[in-house]
Amino acid sequence: MAKIRLADALVKILEKEGTKFVFGHPGEQILPFYQALQNSSIKHILTRHEQGAAHAADGYARSSFQPGVCVASAGPGALNLVMGVATAYKDSIPLLVITGDVSSQLKGENVFQDVDINAVFEPITLQSHLVKEPQEGIQLLKMTILTLKTGKTGPIHLNIPRDVLQMEVDQSLLDETVELNLPNDWSNLKPAEKLVENSKKPLILAGAGVLWAHAVDDLHVLAEKHRIPVATTYPARGVLSEDHPLSLGLLGQRGTKAANFAGKNSDLVLAMGCRLSERTLKGLGDVPIIQVNLDEKVLKGSVNIQADVKKFLEKIRKTPPKNTDKWLEQLSKHPKTHKIRTNFKKTPLKPQRAIKEILEGKDDSILVNDAGSHTTWVNLLIKALESPSLIFSGGLGPMGYGVPASVGVSLARPDKKVVVVVGDGGFQMTLQELATITELDLPIVICLINNRSLGIIRQWQELYYGAPFQVELDNPDFVKLANAYHMQAKRVDSPDDILSAVKDALKLNKPVLIEVIVDENEDIPLPE
Repeated sequence: MAKIRLADALVKILEKEGTKFVFGHPGEQILPFYQALQNSSIKHILTRHEQGAAHAADGYARSSFQPGVCVASAGPGALNLVMGVATAYKDSIPLLVITGDVSSQLKGENVFQDVDINAVFEPITLQSHLVKEPQEGIQLLKMTILTLKTGKTGPIHLNIPRDVLQMEVDQSLLDETVELNLPNDWSNLKPAEKLVENSKKPLILAGAGVLWAHAVDDLHVLAEKHRIPVATTYPARGVLSEDHPLSLGLLGQRGTKAANFAGKNSDLVLAMGCRLSERTLKGLGDVPIIQVNLDEKVLKGSVNIQADVKKFLEKIRKTPPKNTDKWLEQLSKHPKTHKIRTNFKKTPLKPQRAIKEILEGKDDSILVNDAGSHTTWVNLLIKALESPSLIFSGGLGPMGYGVPASVGVSLARPDKKVVVVVGDGGFQMTLQELATITELDLPIVICLINNRSLGIIRQWQELYYGAPFQVELDNPDFVKLANAYHMQAKRVDSPDDILSAVKDALKLNKPVLIEVIVDENEDIPLPE
């Protein structure tokens, strides 16, 4: 029987599974895998930092609803992935994370770049495996892909020593299949159906699990057939267009008045594919909750069903609640959007006016958000009309997510243009990925909100600690910096110039940076 190296076998499996892109940065211990990639149909995206590779793979997954793949070498290369992998873990984003490692006989000997990588990745992944035999590597990769596509989502990590990558196995192993037994516990289906039948004021709370289960259409059918209003968690915004008559928008902290009123006054919440985080729970009252999720660890409803959301929606579709007309009429009296003043005309430019203009100018582009005060303004002002139309990291919220994530988003959705909103603080954490964007000539417009400070931290310092400290930023000339990366750039500081700047940049179909100078003293509204 013909033999094949494990590195070559891994690439062939990825090809067969339809993997289009691998995001990474080469290093000594992962080189056998890179050698196998050379003659592959898979395109390697060379990011300038491994954190960028993980964020780019994350953005790709969120936009394509397919697992993202990121690769790094041993020691420092693998550790540089940690921020991006943790970000994906907190938001249950399916990532295949492959790291090379020092050869097996050197593991634990404290040689050059020898670190216990699996101990680091174990708490921020669904699974972290040290591959000791090539046969095991093939089996684990196949099971990982199957899990990420059909099971509980999140990062899965394969750490493979360099000598194992070069070991040979029988090529016949590539044709062997694996099976995944998904946990489906329907023992609470009857009590759930009874709750629905007796409900006069039901509310669907949709989480990102609806997206990963490919159950968006099923959610629409249930909501429209039985006229059940829908609120969403942060990462599920747009799962039902926020223009839809049954959409109430975001629920919880920063949620709409309509969504939070519904959450506190409904008589039944159907929590679909969400984990009921502390921010979401702020919008819910003491109400029966039917929670459906594949992840047993997050189940904390009144009636819990550990199962695939799509299958549950198919089963519950035939179970109508009571007539909801009066409930919907009651909800219609509460606003579905936030009232934020944006009609400022003077300078220094108010950030909320800047964000309003950017959102108007982006048209149907996908918006990628970073972390900072601008994040709040975006979430308060944007109307998500489809999913994914707003990409951002919710659970961990790292500064520097937006620019590298936009690389993956753009590659996943070549039919769309991408607009990034990032602060001057977050931008400088991953700005090296401008090189990745320009090398690939991606149609990404970066709107850099420059308030010359870590604005949201300054606000919290002034509010809770008396005075700001170490939050002022002595920034470079961002336009010249972008030009140095071969990117077109311009600076605006007038409210009347932003809309045209964004529209003109999008027409170029090229990478563009727009630096927007805003008032450094403007605060975001405090959560209610």
